[in-house]
Amino acid sequence: MSGLLDHLLTLSPVWLLASAGLLVFAEDALFVGFLIPGETAAVLAGVGTNVQNVALPITIAVIVGAAIAGDSVGYEVGKHYFGPRVLTSRFLVRHQTRVGRAQDFLRLRGGFAVFLGRFTAFFRAMMPALAGSAQMPYRTFLAWNAVGGVVWGTAFVLLGYAFSDTYKAVEHQAGRWVAVVLAALVVTAAVSWKVRSERAPEDG
Repeated sequence: MSGLLDHLLTLSPVWLLASAGLLVFAEDALFVGFLIPGETAAVLAGVGTNVQNVALPITIAVIVGAAIAGDSVGYEVGKHYFGPRVLTSRFLVRHQTRVGRAQDFLRLRGGFAVFLGRFTAFFRAMMPALAGSAQMPYRTFLAWNAVGGVVWGTAFVLLGYAFSDTYKAVEHQAGRWVAVVLAALVVTAAVSWKVRSERAPEDG
Protein backbone atom coordinates (compact mmCIF):
# COMPACT_ATOMS: atom_id res chain seq x y z
CA MET A 1 0.00 0.00 0.00
CA SER A 2 2.79 2.45 0.83
CA GLY A 3 4.37 1.84 -2.58
CA LEU A 4 1.03 2.42 -4.31
CA LEU A 5 0.42 5.60 -2.34
CA ASP A 6 3.90 6.98 -2.99
CA HIS A 7 3.53 6.27 -6.70
CA LEU A 8 0.09 7.88 -6.81
CA LEU A 9 1.28 11.03 -5.08
CA THR A 10 4.11 11.49 -7.59
CA LEU A 11 1.83 11.26 -10.62
CA SER A 12 0.87 14.34 -12.58
CA PRO A 13 -2.61 15.64 -11.71
CA VAL A 14 -4.02 14.25 -14.97
CA TRP A 15 -2.72 10.74 -14.31
CA LEU A 16 -3.68 10.94 -10.66
CA LEU A 17 -7.32 11.60 -11.53
CA ALA A 18 -7.31 9.15 -14.43
CA SER A 19 -5.95 6.31 -12.27
CA ALA A 20 -8.37 6.92 -9.40
CA GLY A 21 -11.31 7.36 -11.74
CA LEU A 22 -10.48 4.16 -13.61
CA LEU A 23 -10.36 2.13 -10.39
CA VAL A 24 -13.71 3.53 -9.24
CA PHE A 25 -15.26 2.86 -12.66
CA ALA A 26 -13.91 -0.69 -12.89
CA GLU A 27 -15.14 -1.57 -9.39
CA ASP A 28 -18.76 -1.80 -10.55
CA ALA A 29 -18.45 -2.15 -14.32
CA LEU A 30 -16.01 -5.09 -14.12
CA PHE A 31 -16.62 -6.36 -10.56
CA VAL A 32 -13.11 -5.29 -9.54
CA GLY A 33 -14.65 -4.28 -6.21
CA PHE A 34 -14.17 -7.87 -5.09
CA LEU A 35 -10.43 -7.14 -5.06
CA ILE A 36 -9.99 -3.36 -4.61
CA PRO A 37 -12.69 -1.41 -2.75
CA GLY A 38 -13.53 1.85 -4.49
CA GLU A 39 -13.19 3.72 -1.20
CA THR A 40 -9.44 3.18 -1.38
CA ALA A 41 -9.16 4.93 -4.73
CA ALA A 42 -11.48 7.74 -3.66
CA VAL A 43 -9.59 8.39 -0.43
CA LEU A 44 -6.21 8.28 -2.16
CA ALA A 45 -7.54 10.69 -4.79
CA GLY A 46 -8.49 13.05 -1.99
CA VAL A 47 -5.02 12.82 -0.44
CA GLY A 48 -3.34 13.36 -3.80
CA THR A 49 -5.60 16.30 -4.62
CA ASN A 50 -4.31 18.32 -1.69
CA VAL A 51 -0.69 17.20 -2.04
CA GLN A 52 -0.66 17.89 -5.80
CA ASN A 53 -2.70 21.11 -5.49
CA VAL A 54 -5.50 19.85 -7.74
CA ALA A 55 -8.81 21.70 -7.61
CA LEU A 56 -11.01 19.76 -5.18
CA PRO A 57 -14.26 20.16 -7.22
CA ILE A 58 -12.53 18.59 -10.23
CA THR A 59 -11.49 15.53 -8.23
CA ILE A 60 -14.97 15.12 -6.76
CA ALA A 61 -16.49 15.43 -10.24
CA VAL A 62 -14.13 12.77 -11.65
CA ILE A 63 -14.77 10.28 -8.83
CA VAL A 64 -18.54 10.84 -8.82
CA GLY A 65 -18.70 10.64 -12.61
CA ALA A 66 -16.66 7.42 -12.64
CA ALA A 67 -18.90 5.89 -9.96
CA ILE A 68 -22.11 6.72 -11.84
CA ALA A 69 -20.71 5.60 -15.20
CA GLY A 70 -19.36 2.34 -13.77
CA ASP A 71 -22.73 1.54 -12.21
CA SER A 72 -24.47 2.28 -15.51
CA VAL A 73 -22.21 -0.17 -17.33
CA GLY A 74 -22.85 -2.73 -14.59
CA TYR A 75 -26.59 -2.18 -15.06
CA GLU A 76 -26.33 -2.85 -18.80
CA VAL A 77 -24.26 -5.98 -18.17
CA GLY A 78 -26.95 -7.21 -15.79
CA LYS A 79 -29.78 -6.33 -18.17
CA HIS A 80 -28.33 -8.10 -21.19
CA TYR A 81 -25.97 -10.78 -19.90
CA PHE A 82 -26.59 -11.43 -16.20
CA GLY A 83 -28.72 -14.53 -15.70
CA PRO A 84 -28.96 -17.79 -13.77
CA ARG A 85 -25.87 -19.19 -15.50
CA VAL A 86 -23.76 -16.28 -14.30
CA LEU A 87 -25.16 -16.43 -10.78
CA THR A 88 -24.17 -20.09 -10.51
CA SER A 89 -20.74 -19.59 -12.06
CA ARG A 90 -17.57 -20.52 -10.20
CA PHE A 91 -16.83 -16.82 -9.78
CA LEU A 92 -19.96 -16.20 -7.69
CA VAL A 93 -20.73 -19.61 -6.22
CA ARG A 94 -18.98 -18.85 -2.93
CA HIS A 95 -20.97 -15.63 -2.63
CA GLN A 96 -24.41 -17.14 -3.20
CA THR A 97 -25.70 -16.21 0.26
CA ARG A 98 -24.65 -12.60 -0.14
CA VAL A 99 -26.02 -12.46 -3.70
CA GLY A 100 -29.34 -13.79 -2.39
CA ARG A 101 -29.42 -11.11 0.29
CA ALA A 102 -28.70 -8.44 -2.31
CA GLN A 103 -31.54 -9.72 -4.49
CA ASP A 104 -33.94 -9.77 -1.54
CA PHE A 105 -32.86 -6.27 -0.54
CA LEU A 106 -33.43 -5.04 -4.10
CA ARG A 107 -36.91 -6.60 -4.26
CA LEU A 108 -37.82 -5.12 -0.90
CA ARG A 109 -36.40 -1.60 -1.28
CA GLY A 110 -36.23 -1.04 -5.03
CA GLY A 111 -34.33 2.10 -5.98
CA PHE A 112 -33.46 2.84 -2.36
CA ALA A 113 -31.46 -0.42 -2.34
CA VAL A 114 -29.37 0.96 -5.20
CA PHE A 115 -28.60 4.04 -3.11
CA LEU A 116 -27.76 2.11 0.07
CA GLY A 117 -25.80 -0.52 -1.87
CA ARG A 118 -23.31 2.18 -2.84
CA PHE A 119 -21.98 2.19 0.75
CA THR A 120 -21.24 -1.55 1.04
CA ALA A 121 -18.40 -3.01 -1.03
CA PHE A 122 -20.11 -6.25 -2.10
CA PHE A 123 -23.48 -4.63 -2.79
CA ARG A 124 -21.76 -1.82 -4.69
CA ALA A 125 -20.13 -4.34 -7.01
CA MET A 126 -23.27 -6.45 -7.50
CA MET A 127 -26.29 -4.15 -7.17
CA PRO A 128 -26.08 -2.49 -10.61
CA ALA A 129 -26.00 -5.86 -12.39
CA LEU A 130 -28.79 -7.23 -10.21
CA ALA A 131 -30.91 -4.13 -10.88
CA GLY A 132 -30.38 -4.60 -14.60
CA SER A 133 -31.22 -8.30 -14.50
CA ALA A 134 -34.37 -7.48 -12.50
CA GLN A 135 -35.41 -5.11 -15.31
CA MET A 136 -35.57 -2.06 -13.06
CA PRO A 137 -36.36 0.96 -15.28
CA TYR A 138 -33.10 2.69 -16.13
CA ARG A 139 -34.45 6.12 -15.18
CA THR A 140 -35.24 4.84 -11.70
CA PHE A 141 -31.85 3.17 -11.41
CA LEU A 142 -29.98 6.23 -12.69
CA ALA A 143 -31.73 8.60 -10.28
CA TRP A 144 -30.89 6.56 -7.18
CA ASN A 145 -27.45 5.66 -8.53
CA ALA A 146 -26.62 9.33 -9.14
CA VAL A 147 -27.64 10.37 -5.62
CA GLY A 148 -25.60 7.55 -4.12
CA GLY A 149 -22.60 8.34 -6.31
CA VAL A 150 -22.63 12.01 -5.35
CA VAL A 151 -22.88 11.33 -1.60
CA TRP A 152 -20.37 8.46 -1.62
CA GLY A 153 -17.80 10.08 -3.92
CA THR A 154 -17.90 13.45 -2.19
CA ALA A 155 -17.62 11.94 1.30
CA PHE A 156 -14.58 9.73 0.60
CA VAL A 157 -12.71 12.31 -1.45
CA LEU A 158 -13.21 14.86 1.34
CA LEU A 159 -12.02 12.27 3.88
CA GLY A 160 -8.75 11.83 1.98
CA TYR A 161 -8.44 15.56 1.40
CA ALA A 162 -8.84 16.31 5.12
CA PHE A 163 -6.27 13.67 6.07
CA SER A 164 -3.77 15.08 3.58
CA ASP A 165 -3.14 18.08 5.87
CA THR A 166 -1.76 15.63 8.41
CA TYR A 167 0.22 13.95 5.64
CA LYS A 168 1.85 17.24 4.59
CA ALA A 169 2.67 18.19 8.18
CA VAL A 170 4.36 14.84 8.83
CA GLU A 171 6.19 15.08 5.51
CA HIS A 172 7.54 18.49 6.49
CA GLN A 173 8.65 17.37 9.95
CA ALA A 174 9.79 13.78 9.42
CA GLY A 175 10.26 13.25 5.71
CA ARG A 176 8.29 11.90 2.79
CA TRP A 177 8.67 8.18 3.47
CA VAL A 178 7.45 8.48 7.06
CA ALA A 179 4.42 10.41 5.79
CA VAL A 180 3.74 7.84 3.10
CA VAL A 181 3.93 4.94 5.57
CA LEU A 182 1.64 6.75 8.00
CA ALA A 183 -0.88 7.51 5.24
CA ALA A 184 -0.76 3.90 4.06
CA LEU A 185 -1.41 2.65 7.58
CA VAL A 186 -4.38 4.99 8.01
CA VAL A 187 -5.94 4.03 4.67
CA THR A 188 -5.34 0.32 5.29
CA ALA A 189 -6.84 0.53 8.77
CA ALA A 190 -9.90 2.38 7.48
CA VAL A 191 -10.50 -0.15 4.70
CA SER A 192 -9.92 -3.11 7.04
CA TRP A 193 -12.36 -1.69 9.59
CA LYS A 194 -15.00 -1.24 6.91
CA VAL A 195 -14.53 -4.78 5.58
CA ARG A 196 -14.83 -6.24 9.10
CA SER A 197 -17.93 -4.16 9.82
CA GLU A 198 -19.57 -5.41 6.62
CA ARG A 199 -18.75 -9.04 7.40
CA ALA A 200 -19.90 -8.90 11.02
CA PRO A 201 -23.65 -9.30 10.29
CA GLU A 202 -22.93 -12.34 8.14
CA ASP A 203 -20.88 -14.00 10.85
CA GLY A 204 -23.69 -13.34 13.31
